[in-house]
Amino acid sequence: MELMEHEKKERLSREQAAQRLRELADQLARHNEVSFVREGKTLSVKVPDQVELKLEVEVGEESEIEIELSW
Repeated sequence: MELMEHEKKERLSREQAAQRLRELADQLARHNEVSFVREGKTLSVKVPDQVELKLEVEVGEESEIEIELSW
């Protein structure tokens, strides 16, 4: 299978970022897949019942929280 990547970076308010995370969580819980729009087309990725969750927090001059799901 050919590797397909989708990356989107944008500046949001904290509340908007929380809403995006809720939407992603809802897709995982309800539909067993996540969907993204890329070049005007909707791409759906099936997600199995069991996944690995990685949570990374970095605090410094520039802080970040990184959430990764893999299977």
